[in-house]
Amino acid sequence: MHTMTLPEPIAKYFASEHNPEALAQCFKADAILKDDGHSYEGVETITAFLAAASVKYNATTVPFDMKDDDGFHVVLAKVTGNFPGSPANLSYRFGLDRGLIDSLEINV
Repeated sequence: MHTMTLPEPIAKYFASEHNPEALAQCFKADAILKDDGHSYEGVETITAFLAAASVKYNATTVPFDMKDDDGFHVVLAKVTGNFPGSPANLSYRFGLDRGLIDSLEINV
């Protein structure tokens, strides 16, 4: 079985999915998250959104592939939780800057 090595901030993001304090340490202060047609700007807004989604959906995310796309890291992950269509494979497009997540776009 092939072992995938994620860049440190991305690995920390997935390891911290149910811990808002740990998630906050993954993002730059002015980071931007795009998910489900909405944009969230700033680490406090992003972690509040992710914490609410964690409670609502109780999802578990397992990354299974990663590729580089024009300077971004695109991670494919299987997400299982309390939502219609579970499980689903989602795409996470990370922009990194100085060891932190600068941007994240989540798509189906």
